[in-house]
Amino acid sequence: MKVVKNKIKQEELDAIVAKQSELGAIINQIGGFEARKHELLHDFALLNGELEGLKADLEKAYGSVNVDLKTGEYTPIETKDEPGS
Repeated sequence: MKVVKNKIKQEELDAIVAKQSELGAIINQIGGFEARKHELLHDFALLNGELEGLKADLEKAYGSVNVDLKTGEYTPIETKDEPGS
């Protein structure tokens, strides 16, 4: 008894293989983007922590103030507990 092997057309197979290859490339790129995203989130967290440290140092030196980032001038932050508020 002869076994008959059914096949799709070569151009159909080529199209499927090409699309699978494209999908694989996209998945690899997504992995690269996710790795870079992780690095950036880590950098963001480090910088944010450093910024919070600088703010704490400023508060120790000047009290609660708003700083103009263009001029360096600061104004005290009034709280509700202060007289005249």
